[in-house]
Amino acid sequence: MKRLFAAAAAVICLLAVSASASAAELGEVHAKSAILTTDDGQTLFEQNADEVHPPASVTKIMTMLLIMEAVDSGKASLDDMVTASAHAAEMGGSQIYLKESEQMTLDDMLKSIAVASANDAAVAVAEHLGGSEAAFVSMMNDRAAALGCTGTTFVNPNGLDTDGEETKTTARDLALISQELLKHEKILEYTSIWMDTVRNGEFGLANTNKMLRLYDGMIGLKTGYTSTAGYCISAVAERDGMRLIAVVMGEPDKESRNADITAMLNYGFANYAMTEILEEGQELADVAVDMGLHDTVAAELADRTAILMEKAEAEGITREMNLEKRVQAPVQKGDKLGEVIIMSNGKEIDRREIVAAEDVDRKGISDIYRDLLSYLLMKKQIDWKNLTGL
Repeated sequence: MKRLFAAAAAVICLLAVSASASAAELGEVHAKSAILTTDDGQTLFEQNADEVHPPASVTKIMTMLLIMEAVDSGKASLDDMVTASAHAAEMGGSQIYLKESEQMTLDDMLKSIAVASANDAAVAVAEHLGGSEAAFVSMMNDRAAALGCTGTTFVNPNGLDTDGEETKTTARDLALISQELLKHEKILEYTSIWMDTVRNGEFGLANTNKMLRLYDGMIGLKTGYTSTAGYCISAVAERDGMRLIAVVMGEPDKESRNADITAMLNYGFANYAMTEILEEGQELADVAVDMGLHDTVAAELADRTAILMEKAEAEGITREMNLEKRVQAPVQKGDKLGEVIIMSNGKEIDRREIVAAEDVDRKGISDIYRDLLSYLLMKKQIDWKNLTGL
């Protein structure tokens, strides 16, 4: 019996070692191009990430980005009515079968793009926001350049192949656009929908991203397929406060696409974790202010963004706090008061400034006189109490 237990223990240990080894490395994926990043742009894995390929309907992440930027800036409203042109209505592929002159809210158009990958809705919105499809495509390319995309050329807002023209981009560029889109949290209310309807419930929408039901933590963003592009996706998943973006282009089939996305995301979640700058429950002390209208100033981190670390490295983390005990007024919001140094196994990982969270003005002559008068009055009261024995 003891030998049986020993053998079982050995097998368990071997499996644990194997699992650890497989988690530590990610082999070649089937895609022509792939990248795994955090939502703040840190790259965890890449394979031919700068090769130029057609993205098919993953193009629509840029279309959705321009929609969200227009809405958030007040240039457009989700309640705006969008009218379908004859050109928009003639789009093929995935669509909601818009009819010429049909009107739909921008909200429903965006939902149709994000969930059902509606090519007709994408063109209708492009014409609505840009004045024409060509003008909107110019906006797409300008925005891509501003984001630092170096291998991207858009030719339409939906990713369909056209006569003699084809949208081209890279996995790295798609990750950059996805990172920017995720800054608009409301988009996840659309990309995470499994099924919904438009036209007052008369037309059903089903999400093209089946990974929403296949992968724990999946919240978006966009799939794509044409015979030229193959199977593509920019997939976003979130676990334990960490959000990862996995992009693959040119997959031979859906099964390979799903398998590669799963492997990439598993690799990221298994090997990395977000480490907070301060320990859980830790607060920064107020700093005393000499000659200030307030006796203290509140302190805060200039940048609270958590640090992405390998889990093994995060286990040995320590924090060194250097904070001024006193400062002279005036103090301006953002003035440096100290810093936190993050160490792991004796090596510095990062350091973050501690700054003033508010302004504290310097006392003027009248303030000093008033303080002196208050002090003298208080002293007289104390002396009178001592004299009378009260």
